[in-house]
Amino acid sequence: MSDETSFGITAYAKTDVGRVRSGNEDNFLVLNLSTADTWTLDRVSGPPPENLTNLTQGHYGNLAAVSDGMGGALAGEVASGLAVDSVRDRMLELQSSPAFSRFPFSERLRLAVELANLHIHYESLNNAEYAGMGATFTAVGVSGDSAYFAQVGDSRAYLFRGGVVRQITRDQSLVGQLVESGHLTEDEAEQYAFKNVILQALGASPYINVAISKMPLKNRDTLLLCSDGLSGKVKGEEMLSIVESAPSLEAACGLLIDMANKRGGEDNITVVVLHIEGDSLAEPTHFDDNVTLEDWEVESVARDPALPQDVDSNLLGGEDDTLPEP
Repeated sequence: MSDETSFGITAYAKTDVGRVRSGNEDNFLVLNLSTADTWTLDRVSGPPPENLTNLTQGHYGNLAAVSDGMGGALAGEVASGLAVDSVRDRMLELQSSPAFSRFPFSERLRLAVELANLHIHYESLNNAEYAGMGATFTAVGVSGDSAYFAQVGDSRAYLFRGGVVRQITRDQSLVGQLVESGHLTEDEAEQYAFKNVILQALGASPYINVAISKMPLKNRDTLLLCSDGLSGKVKGEEMLSIVESAPSLEAACGLLIDMANKRGGEDNITVVVLHIEGDSLAEPTHFDDNVTLEDWEVESVARDPALPQDVDSNLLGGEDDTLPEP
């Protein structure tokens, strides 16, 4: 659980089918964990209510995510919808569970994504029309004065701070691995023949390795999540420029999607932006007009040894028999 904090979160989310695809297999999630107020593509039609664009930072914090579905027919759309809905439901259950609420936010997020993966996998096995479906999942949870990131696949999370942009998540893709190992440059990666091959996706296997990381928030931070329909067309520096110059987050989301469409729009495009501001957060420190390295420290969070390894659909129902006493 998180301590009460006194800062505000302004949010906006937008998704677009693009210029080539006939349907939209992306989805997004904006969730106030203290009130259960939820914004997904299916839950809110038309303009979102103010309680979903101006979030209170309550006891349990807030969560945002982007999911890019894949699979034949409607399977990709189903997979991304299951991803955001399942993570939402599991997070709310875990924080109210006597056995699981004692775990830190990072571990509840990890377990919620693992359970969502299992749900999608079972649906894929049990429904022929959804066979082989899967979805990426990139999330940021704001709890206390920290941001927690969860990564599966190649959707991305960026941080804009003090006029500087940084990609926080690492792409779990073949091309991402080649760039990280030095075998490809960023420019070469954009033209790589197998750049769409991802190494992990929700639903592909009953077991998954969710990459969890953490970093402290600073006053006036902006967090951006997106599917590769945006990151494949618009560079991080361009995203930063658009978000910082736009009159509102809603306008910024529209301008980002417009740019991706003007550059081809071959894929669905989804973006979620959160702006965090409040005097309770520390100011970013600067040196020679650049944010210092200490301000950008991202900590990888190892799995808590007490968190169950054998995740199954009955985990929450049998929680008293699953976990040892603290």
